[in-house]
Amino acid sequence: MLSILLKFKKEKTIEHEIAEIQQGNTELQNRIIHDYKPFIAKTVSSVCKRFINESDDEFSIGLIAFNEAIEKYSIEKGSSFIAFSELLIKRRVIDYIRKEAKLRMIHIEEEEEKDAAQTYLDTKLSMEEFYRKIEQEQRREEIIHYQKVLKEFGINFQELVEQSPKHFDARLNAIKVAKLLAENRELCTKLFEKKQLPIKQLQSMVHLSRKTLERNRKYIIAITIVLTGDYVYLQDYIKGVLQ
Repeated sequence: MLSILLKFKKEKTIEHEIAEIQQGNTELQNRIIHDYKPFIAKTVSSVCKRFINESDDEFSIGLIAFNEAIEKYSIEKGSSFIAFSELLIKRRVIDYIRKEAKLRMIHIEEEEEKDAAQTYLDTKLSMEEFYRKIEQEQRREEIIHYQKVLKEFGINFQELVEQSPKHFDARLNAIKVAKLLAENRELCTKLFEKKQLPIKQLQSMVHLSRKTLERNRKYIIAITIVLTGDYVYLQDYIKGVLQ
């Protein structure tokens, strides 16, 4: 009996604990949040490019984002809880930085006098450059997170490029299959648990041969990951193709 209990304890992961929290275990939630404060601070610090302590506003934003991740996480997000929470924390902190910069810009606009027009223009251009860098950072974080999830399925960017459908119609059909898969909770859960495309079930739902599905397997999985995850920029690309 002791060996069974020890085995269960060993196999219990953060994902299992998150599931317990989502069932109402607030005591465990408070413990997890407390235990992961160093992780939150480190993640926030990687965005702010400076040391972060618990008294900083940015840390508070990270803490709220981590709690949000606990509430929103599911296996269908296509990644581990840590990877998912890291992406969410960075996104919320970046949004906060952008909002604060915008407020400072409004303040400058209200206070600048007419004879300081050039100073205002220089400041505005500087802020636009800042926004551009923030957006680049968001895109970079999405891609890094996406690469981590692809790796869980044994897929890397290089082979994804090489094995992607070359013709637009074939690519569109593969995206439609991925969209269908993403909207099917049962199949989607099976995909992320087994890390395999449920080809047999999909074949009965689409007008494509098994050979075609197998040939485009990695591409379909990759698109499904985007559709089910929190990928703002990558999803925009797919929406553009579908439209």
